Amino acid sequence: MRTKLHRHLLFALAIAGLLLPWHHNLQYFAEGGSVLPGVFFQHAFANPLTTAITLDVYLAAAAFSVGVIVDRTAGAARWWAIPLTFLVGLSFALPVYLWWRLGQGADAVR
Repeated sequence: MRTKLHRHLLFALAIAGLLLPWHHNLQYFAEGGSVLPGVFFQHAFANPLTTAITLDVYLAAAAFSVGVIVDRTAGAARWWAIPLTFLVGLSFALPVYLWWRLGQGADAVR
């Protein structure tokens, strides 16, 4: 029962982690924002607050990626999580990965 509740919570967090950041990403692109490195990083590091948030997210994404790499019990199927992290977002990829691992059974998350 607890695992089912946890999976529902993780699924809800994944949906929020997809919709909320991408709402703002789409606004950024609609206003002329770009993923070209020069423009993107100029905006991402525009002030101390955005610099702190950017570094926090990138460091957390790197740590999560290392966790995926060393999670060998997940098998070869685990590799989807790394590109998802950097192409869609950590706030989506992390709860989806945990949701997926909890669905693999009792040995999934140690």
